[in-house]
Amino acid sequence: MERCPWCMCNEKMIRYHDEEWGVPVHDDHKQFEFLMMEVMQCGLNWNMMIQKRDIFKSCFDNFNFDKVAAYGEEDIQRIMETEGMIRSRRKIEAVIHNARCFQEIRREFGSFSDYIWGFTKGKTYLYTGHQKGQIPARNGLSDRISKDLKKRGLKYMGSVTVYSHLQACGIINDHMESCFRFGELLEVTNAVHKRRDHE
Repeated sequence: MERCPWCMCNEKMIRYHDEEWGVPVHDDHKQFEFLMMEVMQCGLNWNMMIQKRDIFKSCFDNFNFDKVAAYGEEDIQRIMETEGMIRSRRKIEAVIHNARCFQEIRREFGSFSDYIWGFTKGKTYLYTGHQKGQIPARNGLSDRISKDLKKRGLKYMGSVTVYSHLQACGIINDHMESCFRFGELLEVTNAVHKRRDHE
């Protein structure tokens, strides 16, 4: 069974690739989890995030954005002192701040999922060349969403971070064509082909 090469470093990464990466996410708790893991990942690598995922969940109340939005200084200190946690006060504060912004988006759009999927009208994008491995770090879609998220106050939402999130939550299908998950996800997504990355 062939997989995307990036996941082959350990069992947790393989399981994440096989079961989650690229599966369309319409649950706001999962959206928040994925997006805040991207925040924690900035400057680091995704394998580390997957290895520390259980630590993140214990620190951030299983990524319950309503609970995280109410965190104060005591919670920041608790998280900073958690063994194995990434001890970046700025990132921890950003997750708390972003939870509050996340709530605002939900109030405006009904759900964060409705908001972010609105950029593609509910479609999964397949970009020409990506299935051959020609995958950019960012593109026109992630640029637009990044700009809008920043306008709404979210932090650590650069275009590269947003592009990774779009891949993770199934808005962009960037599995290799040779990967067994590429075809499986095509069958369960409302996919449209896009010729250029700036689309």
